Amino acid sequence: MSNSDRLISVPVVEDVRGNLAFIEKNTIPFEFKRVYYLFDIPSNSYRGGHAHIHQSEFLIALSGSFDVILDNGTAKTTYTLNKPDVGLLIETGIWRELQNFSSGAVCLVLASGIFDEDDYIRSYDDFLKTKK
Repeated sequence: MSNSDRLISVPVVEDVRGNLAFIEKNTIPFEFKRVYYLFDIPSNSYRGGHAHIHQSEFLIALSGSFDVILDNGTAKTTYTLNKPDVGLLIETGIWRELQNFSSGAVCLVLASGIFDEDDYIRSYDDFLKTKK
């Protein structure tokens, strides 16, 4: 998957009273089974630091901004999320780190599965071993 394929625009209905964005079945390439969000994040915080074996995720900056560093085991790419109508697709087997949160940042995550600790790779060394 190319870097440009990871960023997905979310449909928006523009209205003078305020815009409405929506995510439906065909917006992202998986059916989401869990939705969670990060908020009240100190600007110097670091989140993520893991990969998933089976789950895919879609991240959106609903408010503010933050950086997402994706690592496939050979190359790292940084994405700055700062628009509530553009999300970042993270497929299985990709290490992710979130940092540089602005004041008031809110990160919405849609995940393809329910929480399962066994699906996480939390050690970077173990992650690299899966890539060999």
